[in-house]
Amino acid sequence: MTDALTFRPMREADLDTVVAIEFAAFSHPWTRGIFADCLKSGYQGWLMFLGEQQVGHGVISRVLDEAHLLNITVKPENQGRGLGLALLSHLMQCAKEQDCQTCYLEVRESNAAAYRLYERFGFNEIGRRRDYYPSSDGREDALVMAYMLLD
Repeated sequence: MTDALTFRPMREADLDTVVAIEFAAFSHPWTRGIFADCLKSGYQGWLMFLGEQQVGHGVISRVLDEAHLLNITVKPENQGRGLGLALLSHLMQCAKEQDCQTCYLEVRESNAAAYRLYERFGFNEIGRRRDYYPSSDGREDALVMAYMLLD
């Protein structure tokens, strides 16, 4: 990657591009309304740029000293280049800066690439939510993972 990787907060004006990336990346993407509700609720949305190109986004929420990673997406044509790890690292730094001690997330049981990313970063599987996600053939379990943000 020769272009600089930068991040900036997500705004409502960004949602057309965010939703386009989301729909390209997932079989069951978040809608514009979900992203808009997150921003209105005070969740942190972040955009990731490679040079001038928006290549990803993420959303985290905070309650007391806990963060919850709600969404992390890298544009399909930019996947496999370490950008997911960079975005995850940025989001975890944001959570640390808000004095969060632990971050939780859910990941589709079938999403082996995301699971490996989270595990490589230091997340540990702590549970399962049965039938959490919609899938093409009904419902799919979510694996619950946690990461300790303390230094």
